[in-house]
Amino acid sequence: MKIVVISDTHLFSGIADFPEKLLKDIKGADLVIHTGDFVEEKVFGEIEKISREFKAVAGNMDSEELKRRLPEKLIFKAGKYRIGITHGRGAPSDLLNALGEIFSGDKLDLIIFGHSHLALNKKIGDTVFFNPGSPVDKIYAESNSYGIIEINGGMKLKIEEI
Repeated sequence: MKIVVISDTHLFSGIADFPEKLLKDIKGADLVIHTGDFVEEKVFGEIEKISREFKAVAGNMDSEELKRRLPEKLIFKAGKYRIGITHGRGAPSDLLNALGEIFSGDKLDLIIFGHSHLALNKKIGDTVFFNPGSPVDKIYAESNSYGIIEINGGMKLKIEEI
């Protein structure tokens, strides 16, 4: 199973501003995950339309319509792995603590999040924390990025810089 993970797209104009490499990966993925901050419903709809399967949560910068439509967190299984998705909240320096509170007691193998725009692939205890960064906004990062997760018996996570 190939999963493409994106976050913090902050787009008003739609996915035409996505890099071609990202669009190709989305179209070839079994699942696309967006961890929030689409900003507008249009972006959500366009990604959903070109994805085989799509899971998403709301971010702090999303429209009120998206915040009503999407959950703050989502938990699902892929293969043998329990995965949690959320956008994140608060200061980037305290983000991992906030994620611990959001998923308190959930016993997850992988937590996928956004909010800071900084890519991260770090195992803490039994849980991997994975932030794909942002494919279009480098406000706090040196490069744009998104994530790819491959689940074939094991789980391989990669930050794809663009």
